[in-house]
Amino acid sequence: MFTIALFEPEIPPNTGNIIRLCANTGADLHLIEPLGFKLEDKQLKRAGLDYHEYANLKVHKNWAEFSIEMQGRRLFAITTKGSQNYAKVDFEAGDVFVFGPETRGLPEEIRAGFTSEHRLRLPMLPESRSLNLSNSAAILLYEAWRQIRFEGGV
Repeated sequence: MFTIALFEPEIPPNTGNIIRLCANTGADLHLIEPLGFKLEDKQLKRAGLDYHEYANLKVHKNWAEFSIEMQGRRLFAITTKGSQNYAKVDFEAGDVFVFGPETRGLPEEIRAGFTSEHRLRLPMLPESRSLNLSNSAAILLYEAWRQIRFEGGV
């Protein structure tokens, strides 16, 4: 299946929504510290409802630790500074989608580690700044899952 990775997420309800998304799609969720909240946060739990126990969640101390675990897999940075439209990519089971913090996005030093073909963007109107993190994750994940014919779903 797929993996959603949140680099230094800041807003608990967004992560809670993504926990629920991952639980319902079979995607893994990796959180890369530092987090802007505690995993016991009430807003995080409320947004994730009772899906926390169904999500495969892993926390990494830093980007380097996460990168080592993901070796050999295709990683895509999802960023407003992306050069590739996400809808033009042929996704494969096992792909990893990396999202940055809500208020600042993926830092340049992380983005620089991705080729231009692996820096994806979701189209928006020219005057728009960004989409909500959990909405972006859902759009991307469902497109990738659709491409593999909703494998494992009903």
